[in-house]
Amino acid sequence: MTIRYLHLPAGSEPPVIGQDGPFKGVVIIEQDVDPDWQNRISDWLVLSGCLYMMAWGRKATEWDDSVDWANLTLHDFEDIPDDKSVMTTWHDDWPLAEVFFFAGHEAEHGTVELTDVWIIDIHPDDRQGLMLQQYAAAQEDDPAEPLPAV
Repeated sequence: MTIRYLHLPAGSEPPVIGQDGPFKGVVIIEQDVDPDWQNRISDWLVLSGCLYMMAWGRKATEWDDSVDWANLTLHDFEDIPDDKSVMTTWHDDWPLAEVFFFAGHEAEHGTVELTDVWIIDIHPDDRQGLMLQQYAAAQEDDPAEPLPAV
């Protein structure tokens, strides 16, 4: 499994990702965002190949809905083929360590094997080292054991 990190401050332009195929995305939302930007990022996630999106943080449930709408819109509100269906979850009441554990051990698409995980960090500061360290620790530890706060 390949774990990648993307620092994506609110309002920034997203880069091209997903060249290696479909992926799981853990979207960490720790900034307020403009609804138009959120919709653009949701469209970008779907178009980039995110087939399982886990939202954590501020208004996580709105991100879940936004990505669902992006996928429906991409398919003109018609039937979505199983291999293009995007699974979405929100985890606003979970510790981040549990979301990371879920991403690594439990989040499965059902039709497409997803071996890559993108951590998309919507935060003012780049926290690549911290997030990758916490993701790795969550894969080895019992998620009920708290990790250092982020």
